[in-house]
Amino acid sequence: MFGRADPDGDLVLYADAMSRKIELNMTIDMVRELLKQPHTQPTVTIAVRADGSVEKVTFEVSSGVPALDDAIRKVIASQAPYGAFSPSLARQYDVIEIRRTWVFDYAIRLQ
Repeated sequence: MFGRADPDGDLVLYADAMSRKIELNMTIDMVRELLKQPHTQPTVTIAVRADGSVEKVTFEVSSGVPALDDAIRKVIASQAPYGAFSPSLARQYDVIEIRRTWVFDYAIRLQ
């Protein structure tokens, strides 16, 4: 899922719930010191299995700071597992990929 619109409402709800889990759990503390370095807003694809476990994390656009990219991987891992797919999602998908741009200000926001 690239962006926040998709005809599959269950997919949109799942992606939004995953983003909220990352955004609301004070994960900014894991990257705060690294954000003092000049960086680019990274775009990250997270492949999530039907049981909510993370299969793969791919940087489409790196932050340009290897330590920050590693910290983002740790943020993603620290919040796993994500929720199991709803029955309707699980019937359609074994794995879904959700791509978001990570924005850092007073918190982590996924766009």
